[in-house]
Order: sequence, then structure tokens, then C-alpha cells
Amino acid sequence: MKNVDDLIEDAAALAERGLSRGEIADELNVSRETASWLVERAGATAPGSADAAPEGAEPTGGPSDIHVDWSAVGRDSTRLTHVGRAMADLLAKEGQDVDLTVGIEKAGTPLATTIARELDTDLAAYAPAKHQWNEGDIDDRGGGFSRNFASIRDRECYVVDDTVTSGTTLTETVEAVIEEGGEPVACGVIVDKQGLDEVAGVPVYSLINVVGVGRE
Repeated sequence: MKNVDDLIEDAAALAERGLSRGEIADELNVSRETASWLVERAGATAPGSADAAPEGAEPTGGPSDIHVDWSAVGRDSTRLTHVGRAMADLLAKEGQDVDLTVGIEKAGTPLATTIARELDTDLAAYAPAKHQWNEGDIDDRGGGFSRNFASIRDRECYVVDDTVTSGTTLTETVEAVIEEGGEPVACGVIVDKQGLDEVAGVPVYSLINVVGVGRE
């Protein structure tokens, strides 16, 4: 079972490969703030660092977040297909004329592929702005739809991702679909950390809804 130290090591390895903080957040299914904290902790705990923590010490001061590891599903095509079919069953109740499924890159695209096959729709792919984010504001760095997949205009569609962390990426994608001339009918995810009922007026369906319980 992964702990915070494992996540710090994973974040460091991803950063060394040149991934942006936004891409690291996507890979680890955590918020951008958590991804930044993990990378910073990796630097602070590196051997020889002036701020290195004592051996065996637990990392402190981290953001409040939940790490979701669904790699047991993602690494097996049969399991991924079964999960995609369950998500398709959730989405099928919304809309009679939907002929397009939009996958949010990276992890949402293979799920969307399975859902598109199950519901007999075309497939589109959207790369969110967070993949370009490293530090600072990303509002002026929009995402985009891949030209290698189906077009959006004048089509009803489902929007698919693996995990909702803050809801920002899902909202961005829904708004991008609308700006492109499409009509998002419903969103589907495996895990929703926020318990969202809708984003930008579009209903959100999740297989797993995570609810934090704690005391002040």
C-alpha cells in the first residue's frame, strides 16, 4: 500500500522525466497543489539537502487530499473494459441522441474508448490546460481537442475522466465542448472526490463517491 513517502518518490521520478506539475497531478490523481507539495518535499528530503528530514520522519504540513490508485484496473484491458461498461451503464440514462464520447487525456481517453464502443458513439479526446501548468496561473493557457479524433460541433456528447479532484478540469472540458459548438449531456468518472452533482449545469455520474469525515 502506498504512503506519502512513496508518493513523494513517484513525484520526484516524474519531475525528473520532465513532466509538468499539472501532468504529475494527473498521473498521481491528486490536486495541482498536492503535486507541487510532493515535488517540493522530494527536493527537501533528497540526500545531501540542507532541509533533509531525519530518517524515518513523516512528512508534515501537506495539503488535504486523497490519492486514488486505480492502476489495478488500468493495467488490465479486461478489467478496464468491465469498468468502462459500468460507466456506460451510468451514462446511458442521459440522452437519446448522443453520438460522441469525449475522453479527457490522459486517463479518461481509454475509458472513453470503452464507453464509446459500448454505447456505439464516436470518440473525441481533450487535452486539459493543466498539462501545461508548472507554476503560476494557467487561465491564459487553454487546452484543446485532438484533430486525430472526432469533431465536436453540433453533436450531443458524454464527457469522461477517471477522477474528479477539484472539478476544474471537468468544468474546463464541458465549457470547451460548448465553445466548440457541442452539447455535453452528462459526465462520467470512476471516482469523485468532491461529491459533485453537476458542473456547468451538466450532471456528473461516478462509480465511487469519496466523502471526507473528520472532526474540527
